[in-house]
Amino acid sequence: MAGVTKREFLGFCALCLASLSFGVKGFCQETEAKPFKGDGPEKAWKWSKEAYHYNQKGKLAFCNTCPHLCELAPRDRGICRSKVNIEGKLMSLSYGNPSAVHVDPMEKKPLFHFFPGSQIFSIGIAGCNFRCLNCQNWQISQKKPEELDFVELFPDKLVQKVSQMNINFIAFTYSEPISFYEYVYDSSVLAKKNNIKTALISNGYINPTPLKLLANYIDAANINLKSFSDEIYRTLNGGRLDPVLKTLEILSKEGVWLEITTLMVPTYVENMDMIKRMCTWIIRTLGPDHPLHFLRFFPQYKLKRLPPTPIELLERAKETALHEGIRYVYIGNVPGHPGTNTYCHNCKTLLIERNGYNIKLHGLKEGRCKSCNTSIPGRWQI
Repeated sequence: MAGVTKREFLGFCALCLASLSFGVKGFCQETEAKPFKGDGPEKAWKWSKEAYHYNQKGKLAFCNTCPHLCELAPRDRGICRSKVNIEGKLMSLSYGNPSAVHVDPMEKKPLFHFFPGSQIFSIGIAGCNFRCLNCQNWQISQKKPEELDFVELFPDKLVQKVSQMNINFIAFTYSEPISFYEYVYDSSVLAKKNNIKTALISNGYINPTPLKLLANYIDAANINLKSFSDEIYRTLNGGRLDPVLKTLEILSKEGVWLEITTLMVPTYVENMDMIKRMCTWIIRTLGPDHPLHFLRFFPQYKLKRLPPTPIELLERAKETALHEGIRYVYIGNVPGHPGTNTYCHNCKTLLIERNGYNIKLHGLKEGRCKSCNTSIPGRWQI
């Protein structure tokens, strides 16, 4: 990678390998990976589910899950690649068929104020309603469900598996959970009944009605606020800014623990005036207590021509956010950087020390700073 020292590269590799990872084919001995390959979308697959949010008019199907509002004739496929009009019914082809299954550290999501140090069962299914030029999981997100191998893991089996592993958390991540909304919703409902907490790691491109229904059952979310420019959203991601801002408002009002991530992509997301406007909006609309993560970009997918984000740029973004009043701001994808530590916003005592995905709790007890007894925003105890 151009612009990366040997030490930085090795540190980044260690960061990636720190999670406990199970390949799809080796995850469930009782359920081998099954390819869709060779089947057409008109087949009534075992892994399909009628969409929850759509309207019909004759043989046309109008999807209402996300702001793209796809209008689909029979056999048409939505932008997310996961929903297909089959004889007038809108069917999700991504139900119970994850192509990525891992046990990760909570901090990998990243969720820094949500039960730190916990393991979280993480799954992703093919498809995404964005077309990000810098996508880090494009091998999953930019594929159709029938193009990938997967394990069969319906909501009841998912909850059973997580319970057997004595894990208390499930993350819908890697690709875009909104593209497999029906699976996320059903799994979250069942998880809540079994005292398992769920987290949504998402681009936030979802309509208010399905989001509000889902917010009744999910416990945490990290939303990628990819920039604070509608033009950049259109160019870099294939979406719009305003629906994502609405998602952040709804999640905050509904009491879902919310953290925000911005990937600092050189030439696209590096303007400090834009970062300042973004932080001002967050403070005014959401308040100061939602952690904000600035992540380092590495060249991949369709932006291999760009250099990695200069660390100095990440540090300036953090300083800007803190100056605007956001209390907890983090630097990510830079192993060993002190910008991953958590300090009390009141007395600046070190609360949580992070080295990659290894954490040490120092000055935090029962959600309060040991030094000044200030309540630290987050979810700390099950």
